[in-house]
Amino acid sequence: MELVLLPEKAYGNFFEGDCYLLLSTRKCGKSVSYDAHYWIGAESSQDEQGAAAIYITQLDTHLGGRPIQHREVQGYESDTFRAYFKQGIIYKKGGVGAGMKHTDTNTYDNKRLLHVKGKRRVTAKEVPLSWSSFNRGDVFVLDIGKTIIQWNGPDSNQQERLKRGGRAEVGVVDSEKEGDAPELMAILEGVLGKREGQLVNGTPDEEADLEQKSCITLYHVCDVEGQMKITEVATRPLSQDMLNHDDCYILDQGGVRLFVWKGKRANKAERQTAMTRAVEFMKQKNYPITTSVEAMSDGAESALFTQLFPSWSSRDQSQGMGRVYNVGKVAKVSQDKFDASLMHSQPDVAAQERMVDDGTGEVQVWRIENLELVLVDRKWHGFFYGGDCYLILYSYEVNRRKNYLLYIWQGRHSSQDEITASAFQAVSLDQKYGGQPVQVRVTMGKEPRHFMAMFKGRVVIFEGGTSRVGNTDPEPPVRLFQVRGTDPCNTKAVEELLSLICPSSPPLSSLLFLISSPLLLSFPPLSFSLFLSASLSQGSSGDEREMAKQVSAAVGRGNEEIIAEGLEPNDFWGQLGGKAPYASDKRLQQEVPDHQARLFECSNKTGRFIVIEVTLFTQDDLTESDVMLLDTWDQVFLWLGSGSSEIEREESINTCREYLYTHPGGRDPDTPILLVKQGFEPPTFTGWFTAWDPSKWSGGKSYEEMKQELGDGASFTRVAADLNGTAEETPRVLETHPRDSLLYKQTEELPKGVDPSQKERHLSDEDFQAVLGVSKDEFYTLPQWKQLSMKKKTGLF
Repeated sequence: MELVLLPEKAYGNFFEGDCYLLLSTRKCGKSVSYDAHYWIGAESSQDEQGAAAIYITQLDTHLGGRPIQHREVQGYESDTFRAYFKQGIIYKKGGVGAGMKHTDTNTYDNKRLLHVKGKRRVTAKEVPLSWSSFNRGDVFVLDIGKTIIQWNGPDSNQQERLKRGGRAEVGVVDSEKEGDAPELMAILEGVLGKREGQLVNGTPDEEADLEQKSCITLYHVCDVEGQMKITEVATRPLSQDMLNHDDCYILDQGGVRLFVWKGKRANKAERQTAMTRAVEFMKQKNYPITTSVEAMSDGAESALFTQLFPSWSSRDQSQGMGRVYNVGKVAKVSQDKFDASLMHSQPDVAAQERMVDDGTGEVQVWRIENLELVLVDRKWHGFFYGGDCYLILYSYEVNRRKNYLLYIWQGRHSSQDEITASAFQAVSLDQKYGGQPVQVRVTMGKEPRHFMAMFKGRVVIFEGGTSRVGNTDPEPPVRLFQVRGTDPCNTKAVEELLSLICPSSPPLSSLLFLISSPLLLSFPPLSFSLFLSASLSQGSSGDEREMAKQVSAAVGRGNEEIIAEGLEPNDFWGQLGGKAPYASDKRLQQEVPDHQARLFECSNKTGRFIVIEVTLFTQDDLTESDVMLLDTWDQVFLWLGSGSSEIEREESINTCREYLYTHPGGRDPDTPILLVKQGFEPPTFTGWFTAWDPSKWSGGKSYEEMKQELGDGASFTRVAADLNGTAEETPRVLETHPRDSLLYKQTEELPKGVDPSQKERHLSDEDFQAVLGVSKDEFYTLPQWKQLSMKKKTGLF
């Protein structure tokens, strides 16, 4: 029962009779975070499982309680665990703890059959060498040493088909085209015998839907004379204040996942037995023993846990969901000058700032009128009425290439016909510009930062009305606007209804707290008064007051009057129905919520709304046949792969809205949605991915092209003959050549018998490592586009 460190080449291979510990260490700024997993094999002994639980507790103690602990069961691993192994997980027969023998299956004299299953994170399980192991829905790999035959069920998915090894000659058989591969079928039948009868259907990859995951319940857990006592605390929505630092809790996410939270002042025994209590809780609730469990300490919570709370504050954070600050009681917002030059050279900066540039590109604005587009005069740019819908096309250049953002702004009081027309006209504009624009759906009052930057801090939003020519609706005698913002990239003036804040309405008079921000009051005939708080210690900040002056100048056009707090003329308060108490404390300035970005594949093909999270995501996880959802909390991106179906594209916005409505964290349904097409990704999107490769889509190969590159018919014929006892005594060995005769050579310059598309196969092991920097085994496990890129750079293509 000792821990044995595994060599890196064994990562991703798990023996069913064993238990494993996995420690993931990540650097987050100046700190380090840990995820500790213990994995339980299906055939492992109770003693070994107990030892694994003890070791992970000791590891947690050694690292000061900082690791997030995960309990993993074979076949039911968490998304986080599977994400560590991009090429998939292989389950092998045998094990040490259960008295079994480890079998080395990576040699040339063993035969084995692997059952490959899964979509995003694929697993491979060793099964009996028999046709009875096969089904129609999955992929099966026959490994007989130097040759691998991959058999694809007719209902298998693309990810299952693409996850293959690269150690040997590989042949691919699509079950619906078995007649096209007689040599490969001869090998299969030579090992498995003749197939009899029909194959059964595969079992579907079950995923919990969002409705199930949104059922969250918080329980208080404690020991009472050696017995676990569970008390329900609350259901959704949850508040962070419900977690007492002296206690431990279990958060049940619809039976799909359990979270164990250990308060920093809870007693040692309760903290150390947290994972054991979670297993007991499963039994009490009659949940499957395979239910996913995460245990975490107070102050070291996982992103999955914190996103179940609508408002979560990190340690030392002053308030709200923003970044961590330590200066006094008020969050200090950085006033560094915005550097637009960084947006494209450093896309991670663009992603964090939510800005593709500084808003200095070309802006065109249209209003929906009689269901058609009407161009808005430039002098009225930035003025938006709640009774209208607008389309705003923003154009900017990067490396002499035109890029576009298409904002769809929908007023709160616009008609359903106008909202529908705005969506229809957006599609027309998108087609006019070749499908390049990134579409951004903006709900009134939820304008993103770049939207405001386009109008240089001159965004004025009227609660109702319309800007159409010939409008006969009477203007209200007084309008009240609240100005929010500290720079041209985040400033807007929003009309507040006087009927809601007027002191003459006693039940609502307390809402006059809005006056703690700069206010604009409009009096006939078009004169404006600007009300400013007197000092930094009361109400608005100096930057807000400065931006309020600029907005007042833009709106009032020289007719504005500035009034300091405490020096108001009598008619000022008279316009508001009389003076009443209002809040004048300095408000905490909020920044962009500091939630971790999350990537999902969304689908409702089965009639249930399914989201499959892709953890530790990279650009490789964006497959061309999918529609993917990237959630950065304050905005949501929908990425449309070029091979996604028309139905998926049409339903993508509805899919995104359903995601927001059913999110267990109580998300704002009006969160901006950005539609991004493959090949036209802005830096605000690519910045969330490490090492984004803009040439990836041009260098990729289709499944059929990749299939053509694998093996050759002659070699498979020889293998089939060998299995039937009719092979030649001396097997064919692929001839190697000096690297100089292969690198940067045209087809006619290559040695005889060398396939120009597979020159690397004719390198010796030493030359292969020297030229490509990796071993042959490592190279052939890489994605095809990555292999192609490496071959191009080294002269092997």
